[in-house]
Amino acid sequence: MKIAVLTGAGMSAESGLKTFRDSDGLWEGHDVMEVASPQGFADHPELVLDFYNQRRKQLLEVSPNTAHLALAELEKKHEVVVITQNVDDLHERAGSTRVVHLHGELLKARSSYDEDSVIPWSKDILLGDVCHEGYQLRPHIVWFGEAVPMMEVAIQLVEIADIILIIGTSMQVYPAAGLVQYAKRSAPIFFVDPKPSITSEERIKVFAEKATVGVPRAIQEINAIR
Repeated sequence: MKIAVLTGAGMSAESGLKTFRDSDGLWEGHDVMEVASPQGFADHPELVLDFYNQRRKQLLEVSPNTAHLALAELEKKHEVVVITQNVDDLHERAGSTRVVHLHGELLKARSSYDEDSVIPWSKDILLGDVCHEGYQLRPHIVWFGEAVPMMEVAIQLVEIADIILIIGTSMQVYPAAGLVQYAKRSAPIFFVDPKPSITSEERIKVFAEKATVGVPRAIQEINAIR
């Protein structure tokens, strides 16, 4: 069966990664638009680079959790694609082979001039670090106000999926929240989140649990489907 897995911040929280946005809407004490918008980068490039440098350092210190590993294991029985809002590489490190990053990747940098000029990058990005054409490098992150280039790919993958598994995301932030509407009417939906934004109904099964508990339970039910 074809399974499309949609993951958000709750997927990586148990690995020790902060979910960025606090209850007051601030990201690590910063206004979102200050550190996650093209204008913020134009106004305070050093602040923005430092913000993502700290996130990158933290990422390199953590490991995939059992929920990541369970999804990778699922590939042995089904055709699985992970569509994630997360910018970490924990799915890949766990062994998932098909991962679509909607919001970019922390371990890559790109030219501030040419968005298609992307390179692997695991150290700090500093002012003066430039692409091969001489333009300042920036994090390979989709900021507010920017297009989500992988959205069309994600839509196509959801459209052909036999099963949808949603983990650790409210599915209330667009454009990612709109993905579920592209699912086939026949596709059952499994939703794992400790504070789910929806309730169980005929085609939706909700597991109101954190990822490391709910994902193995959801997978057990998926594997029982004939």
